[in-house]
Amino acid sequence: MDLNSCLLSLGFLGICVSPVPLQLCRVSFLSIYLGCSGAQGKFAYKLLHDLFANYSNALRPVEDTDQALNVTLQITLSQIIDMDERNQILTAYLWIRQVWVDAYLAWDKDDYDGIDTIRIPSSYVWRPDIVLYNNADDQFTESMETNVVIRYDGQVMWDSPAITKSSCKVDVSYFPFDGQQCRLTFGSWTYNGNQIDLLNGLDTGDLTDFVENVEWEVLGMPAKRNVIIYGCCSEPYPDITYTLLLKRRASFYIFNLLLPCIMISFLAPLGFYLPADSGEKVSLGVTVLLALTVFQLLVAESMPPSENVPLIGKYYIATMTMITASTALTIFIMNIHHCGPGAKPVPKWAKKFILQYMARLFFVYEVGESCKSPKRASKEEQKAQTTEDDSYATCRENSPQQELVPQRVSSASGQQDWKETGTRMKLECGWEGQQHQVCVKTPCLCHHNSLLRNVEYIANCFRDQKAAQKQSGEWKKVAKVMDRIFMWIFFIMVFFMSMLIMGKAI
Repeated sequence: MDLNSCLLSLGFLGICVSPVPLQLCRVSFLSIYLGCSGAQGKFAYKLLHDLFANYSNALRPVEDTDQALNVTLQITLSQIIDMDERNQILTAYLWIRQVWVDAYLAWDKDDYDGIDTIRIPSSYVWRPDIVLYNNADDQFTESMETNVVIRYDGQVMWDSPAITKSSCKVDVSYFPFDGQQCRLTFGSWTYNGNQIDLLNGLDTGDLTDFVENVEWEVLGMPAKRNVIIYGCCSEPYPDITYTLLLKRRASFYIFNLLLPCIMISFLAPLGFYLPADSGEKVSLGVTVLLALTVFQLLVAESMPPSENVPLIGKYYIATMTMITASTALTIFIMNIHHCGPGAKPVPKWAKKFILQYMARLFFVYEVGESCKSPKRASKEEQKAQTTEDDSYATCRENSPQQELVPQRVSSASGQQDWKETGTRMKLECGWEGQQHQVCVKTPCLCHHNSLLRNVEYIANCFRDQKAAQKQSGEWKKVAKVMDRIFMWIFFIMVFFMSMLIMGKAI
């Protein structure tokens, strides 16, 4: 009974129209309204008593037991709480809506003062045993006990929130630029398809109230109905599978794991640029290798132990392999750099290919060497050395043998010393015109055979020392050219590897 009919039946309109005080009119209205509300509450109690007088929530509410009961399922994703890649468990906050028709909970709303819906605890009515098949919760917590909404035609709607933990197969092959597909499969645990027919409420999960996650971006949540016949039973079992499409937000991993690795990787080729005499070439390579090992361990701790190596792990392994190779090459080049006089001379092919072509290609020049015409400077040095050797040979051949006269010389202190004095002459000959040869005697600086031998020995020592220095310098230049070659090779390798890994982020 509505409020207007109640007022008309009690004559309230006539009271308010008659000339009575306004306060009396208000008191009469309040008392009549409360009486009408109490009357509707009495009808609600009567309806509840009539519906559950002979009702049992243990039996499936159908009039024909051979008829399947249609249950409509609708999932609303509210929040992704956690995604545990190592244990492969997805924790999500869901709103689950189940709708079915209970044949024993229908009434005529006109018989109960127009009441069309009632809300009662869900434990009073029969509920379908819809569970999450791929549940990974060790406590098997059920959904919250909320009320159900019963409509006059027998339709029952049950909305309940639930925090679910579901198993999710995680593929980390492209970590941290990966996407995951986590499935949530709902179905009846005991009723087969002939007893309960599970239907989709929507083609996709509802994402209108979804709270954005800082790590994962939800691309969609399509729903699909499946009918499966298991090996234990011959009856079909319908289920609804929601596929949660996730894409990882890679900004955190780019700035905390990837960019530091790239910057450390570019330090490895610079080890070839360090001077060999600094003693820090091998130390730099080992330090970079240890730093990358620390980052590799950080990635391995968060990844599941599987055969699929993540993309960033492959990048780390490739970079560590490259740094190991660069350290080994550095040791080999340092051995070449420290080749002493006892080593073999630089082969001719190495002189031509490395010292000439590759040195000019990579701009490797010694101190004082012209970067424009290194060949010309080398020829001038050879010509000067040849002229010096010829002059020394001429001096030796043209010096005549003369006797030295020893003389006694008194020193200032009164002691007597013996001093060898003598004069050795040599002929310098030339041509005057084209017919006569003119020879002029000039004094020679070579005074004695022993002195000449000593001077020759000293000259040979200087010559051998210069030859050894030249040989060592050639080996050092070979090492320097090889350092420069490998530096650019490894720079190019690091650059392309970085572009490949960053291309996945675009």
